[in-house]
Amino acid sequence: MNGVTIETEHLNGEGTAMEPTELEQHEEEPILQLEFLDEVHHSSMLKSLNMMRKNRHFCDVILHVGNTEIHAHRAVLASASSFLFELFTNDQDQNQKRLENVITYKLNGGFDQNALEILTDYAYTAKLIVKYTQVKAVFLAAKRLKMERVVKICGNHLIKHITVDNCIEVRSLPGIARNKDFIQQIDTFITQNFAEIVKSNNLLTLYCAKIEVLNQSKEEMSFVNQSALCRLVLEWIRRQINEQSLNKDTLSEKTFMLYLAIDNSLQDCMSLPSGDVSDTEIVQDYKKMSLKNTSKIKIKPLGQPSKPRILIYNREIGEELENEIEPDWNLIAAESVGEHSFLALVTLAGKLATLSIQLRLNPPQTPSPTLTPDASRCQSEEKPDLYCALTNMSSQRCAHGCAAFNNTFIVCGGYDRVECLRSVEQYIPEANVWKALPQMRESRGRFKIVVVNKKVYAIGGSNGSTELDSVEMLEMENIGKWAKVPAMPIARSNMGVTALNDLIYCVGGWNGQVGLKQCDIFNPDTQKWSTIAPLNTGRYQAGVTVFKNLVYAIGGCDSWNCLASVEIYNHEDDTWKVSKPINTARRGCGVAVFNDKLYVVGGSDGSHSLNTVETFDEEAQTWSVGPSMTTARANVEVTVVGGRLYAVGGFSGKTFLNTIEYLDPKSNEWTTFIPKGTCDAIARRKPRSRRNSRKSVSEDTQKSSLLPSPSEIFRSLINGTEKKENGHS
Repeated sequence: MNGVTIETEHLNGEGTAMEPTELEQHEEEPILQLEFLDEVHHSSMLKSLNMMRKNRHFCDVILHVGNTEIHAHRAVLASASSFLFELFTNDQDQNQKRLENVITYKLNGGFDQNALEILTDYAYTAKLIVKYTQVKAVFLAAKRLKMERVVKICGNHLIKHITVDNCIEVRSLPGIARNKDFIQQIDTFITQNFAEIVKSNNLLTLYCAKIEVLNQSKEEMSFVNQSALCRLVLEWIRRQINEQSLNKDTLSEKTFMLYLAIDNSLQDCMSLPSGDVSDTEIVQDYKKMSLKNTSKIKIKPLGQPSKPRILIYNREIGEELENEIEPDWNLIAAESVGEHSFLALVTLAGKLATLSIQLRLNPPQTPSPTLTPDASRCQSEEKPDLYCALTNMSSQRCAHGCAAFNNTFIVCGGYDRVECLRSVEQYIPEANVWKALPQMRESRGRFKIVVVNKKVYAIGGSNGSTELDSVEMLEMENIGKWAKVPAMPIARSNMGVTALNDLIYCVGGWNGQVGLKQCDIFNPDTQKWSTIAPLNTGRYQAGVTVFKNLVYAIGGCDSWNCLASVEIYNHEDDTWKVSKPINTARRGCGVAVFNDKLYVVGGSDGSHSLNTVETFDEEAQTWSVGPSMTTARANVEVTVVGGRLYAVGGFSGKTFLNTIEYLDPKSNEWTTFIPKGTCDAIARRKPRSRRNSRKSVSEDTQKSSLLPSPSEIFRSLINGTEKKENGHS
C-alpha cells in the first residue's frame, strides 16, 4: 500500500465506544475521522503537471525569450520563482478584469533561452541537470528569477571547478558581489594564483586604467610597496569619480600622471603648481597633452614633499590583506610585472577592472646654488621618509561616541550601513592599532560618551527605533563589563555631552518631536541627575564642549533648520548667553579645543556633508576659516590626543566611514598618514632585485627578507630612531 489510513473513535474509560449526546453530535466532528498520507502524490502530481505542460494542456502563461516560447502554468512557476510570483501578482492586481485565459510575457534583460528552459524543467521536476558550459547562464538566470537554491547550487559548482583560465570570467559575472561568501572564495583563489593569471590573456578583456606615479629618487622607487601603491591609486580614482571630476570612460582614454602631495595623497600632475621643483619637462608635457583633451578644472594645488617618502602599508608579515575600503572599491590582487611596473585587479564602483601602474623617475629641478647652498649635495644623501596609513576602524561608524583617554581615544556604537552598534574599540596612536573593548549593554546611535575619573559614560541616544534615557559606564582601570547607572530625567538622542569639574553636562537633544532646551548635569559621586538653566534655543545635533571654563553649544538644528547660533553656559551663575555665531550653519559637527582655539569640524549644512573647519579666537571674538579635511564628514566625532586633532568616522554624503584623519599642527593640513621617521630602519636591507620582482601579493606579505614588517620598523623607531626625529613624531 502506498499510503497510510488512520481511523479514530471516541472511547470511554473502559475501552468501549461512547454514544455522544445530541448536543455533542451538533458541536463535535464526526465520530470517525479518516487521515491518509499519499506518499506517491507529490511526484505523480509533478509528473502530471510536466506532461500537461509539454502537451500545452491548461497552460495559462507564455514566456517569450528571444525566438523561444515557453508554455507553462503560472502557479507552478510562481511557486519556484519569487520574481515571477511578483510579476504575475502585480499583473493580476493591475488587470483584475483581464478575460484572456493565456497571458504572454516578454522577458528582457539578457535571459538565456536554454537557461530559462532548464529552470522551467526544474520547477516541474525538482531536478537540475546542467552542462558545465551552461552553468554560468543558469546561475545568472536563477539570480534574475530569485531562485536562491539554484543560485547557491550553481555557485558552489563554479567554485568547485574554478581554474586559472576561468576565474576572471566567473568573478565578472553580474550580481555575484551580493554573495559575500562566494566572492571571498573567488578572490582568495585569484590572490593565491595571480602570478599565473597575469601570464594568461584573461585580464585583457577587462576595463583597464593606466596610471603613472612620479618618484623623486631611485631609492624611493626601490622601496615602494605594491599593495600600498595600488590602494592609493584606487583611492585617487574613487575620489575623482565620487567628486565627478572624472568618469570611467575618461579614465580609460588616457594615461594619468600622479604625484605624492603634501597631504600624503596622490594628486593629478595637472594640479602641480607651476614653478614647483617637481614641475619638470615631463610634467609640463603631460599638462599640455591633458589640456588638449580635457576642459580646464579648478583644482586646489598641493605641492610636492620637500623630501622623497616611502609609503609602507601597515601590515604584519603573514597577516592577510583585508578589504579596508568598500567592497565596490577593492584591491583584490597585485603583481609586479616588470621593473617598477605593477598590475592590479580591482573593483571600480563594483565592476571588475585592472590598474596598470608604472613608476617614473622625476628628480626635482635643481634650484640656484645662490638660493640653496645645499643644492650641490648628492641627491642620494637625501633619505626618504617612512609613512604609514592610519589604520581604519573595524566598522563604519556614524552618529557614534568618541572620547580621549590616556593618549588614546575610545569609539563606541553608532550606525554602520544597516544597524545600530554595541561594539567598542580603542585607538592607540603610538602603535597605530585598534584594540577591541567590551561591548556596551545596549545598541546606541546618535549618542555621546565622556570620560570622567577614568570611567567612560555612554549616555542616551537611540537604539534604532526609540530614544533612550539609559546610561552605562565602563571602568578603564579595571576593565570588565559595562555597568548600569541612573537614567537621565528624559529620553533623548542627538544631545551634546561634555564634562566640567568632574560633572557631566547633557545639553539639548531630540525626543522625537522637537529640539530640546532642557539641560541636565550628572554627578558621578552622588549618582544623581539635576536640571540646570535651559538653552535659549532648543537644539539637537549641536556641538558641545568646554572652552575657557565655559560650556559652548554650537550650531545644531531646531525642528527643521540648521543653526549658526552659539550659546555659552556659565556654571557660576547658571545662565546661557548668546555668543558670536559661526560662519556656516551646521549640524552634526565635531567640536574640540586645540592649540588654545575652539575648532568646529565638518557636519552638514542640511543638504551636504561638509569638510570645512572653523576656528574661534576667544580674545578677538572672531570665527575664521580653518584647513579643510580630506573627506567630508557629517555626524563626525573629534578628539585631541598626542598633540593632534583627530576626526573619526561620520557620513561623507554617500557612504558611512570607517576612516580617521588628523590635523598636523606643523603643516596645518589634515592627513590620513603618519610619519614614521627616516629609512634608517630598512637601510640595511637590499632593494628588491629584478630577479625577484615577480611575486604575488601572498608571497609579498610572507617574505620578510624584502621589507621589514611595520612592527620591526616601529620597534626600531621606539629604540632610538623616533627619538632622534621628534620633528616627525
